[in-house]
Amino acid sequence: MPDILTDLYEIVERRRAEREEGSYTVYLFDSGLDKILKKLGEEAAETIIAAKNLKAVAEAVTGDAPAAETEAERESTTAAAEAEHEALVGEAGDLIYHLVVMLNELGVRPEEVEVLLRERMKKTGNLKKSK
Repeated sequence: MPDILTDLYEIVERRRAEREEGSYTVYLFDSGLDKILKKLGEEAAETIIAAKNLKAVAEAVTGDAPAAETEAERESTTAAAEAEHEALVGEAGDLIYHLVVMLNELGVRPEEVEVLLRERMKKTGNLKKSK
């Protein structure tokens, strides 16, 4: 995934520099950091809701919730799970996009985040102890 983040960052950077009329990315930059952060927060909340919705529907499909009584109900529940899965993927994409816009606005390159994550991947036993 690091390549896609770098690619996305470069597209965001290019759109910011070229100032294409009608670009949502340009709109965000023109609106300023507060708007970018507001959108990032909204997308984070929407991602959380999508995850909760998927979990609830998935429990119905796997039997962790009361079972559907008919074949039609089971098919409907499975279709709902697929729709919620797609919704979560979409919201996660929106969240990542807005995170990349924020990083660009603040001059943080994805490579910096990648270096940090690679270092963290080497560590184990970092569970924080509760007091």
